[in-house]
Amino acid sequence: MRRVIALLGLPLLVVAAGCAPVGSVAADPMDHEWEAFHQRAADIADAWRADPGRAAGFVPLQGPTVLTGDPKFDPDTEAAFQAGWYRDQIELPAAVPAPGTVRFPDGPTTVPLISAAEAYRQLDQGDPPPCDGRPMNPPGRPAATGPATEPGPDTPVHTEAPTACVPLTVTGARLGTVPLRTTRGTAEVPAWLFTVAELAVPVARVAVAPAAVTEPSDAARPDRPAPENVVGAQGLERVDGTRLRYTVGVGSCDTGITPLVTEWDDLVVVGAGVVRSTGVCDMMLKLEPVEVDLRAPLGDRPVLDAVTATPLRLDEAARWR
Repeated sequence: MRRVIALLGLPLLVVAAGCAPVGSVAADPMDHEWEAFHQRAADIADAWRADPGRAAGFVPLQGPTVLTGDPKFDPDTEAAFQAGWYRDQIELPAAVPAPGTVRFPDGPTTVPLISAAEAYRQLDQGDPPPCDGRPMNPPGRPAATGPATEPGPDTPVHTEAPTACVPLTVTGARLGTVPLRTTRGTAEVPAWLFTVAELAVPVARVAVAPAAVTEPSDAARPDRPAPENVVGAQGLERVDGTRLRYTVGVGSCDTGITPLVTEWDDLVVVGAGVVRSTGVCDMMLKLEPVEVDLRAPLGDRPVLDAVTATPLRLDEAARWR
């Protein structure tokens, strides 16, 4: 069963300016203005179902770093999580554990795993940049080696409330599992669970060895280009029951942004329609968050981009804002 809707959106303002208003009126499904989008979505859906690799292997639809609950972010800890700034306060085991099991809805699969030390190396993306005049260790957080304040020309006269510029502190690690969206539904996946002093819940890093992870196939992408007035989705920000929030990439002079969705019982295809500028315009790409409502909760259904046919990954930090 297919359901098609087009929700009225807001004009483009700035990067991540806002969403289509809650309660937008659905366009008449018989309106043929976006028929090219819906036809492309149908082609993508047919090709996705026909791809033999879709139901085989371990193809994640989320990133490998997962929060195990509400982390109780503040602006500083969210920035550190998004950037991958960590420091370890323990010795992390380098021994590779025995193979583990990914438990899909359609059955289990045995996979090789990586060590806690390797998982941490993948998790840690470096150190924060120097932060002139801001404390490296705000009150109540673990102390770091080095001066309490980064030196800078404004340090003596800094009067604003300081903003922390610190990595997240790993104080423990254990092997467990985490639920993860995949092309075969939500699976229980082996993961290293890192205790982080600044967060309310552990940060999980998928422990499946890279050799056992399959990249999404591009077999569902149609041969012909997307319609000129259709833009693609860049990422899935949030899922709230039947409501999807995602970002689309639009030109800086595009207007009339209209979130578009075509929905089936087994998958969802999203994108947006735009009105292209007829005048001179730069080539800058801007990200615009939009929302659509589905006829039923998303559940295990994958969400595919209407331009590339790529499954969208859920933004882990955005889930908890």
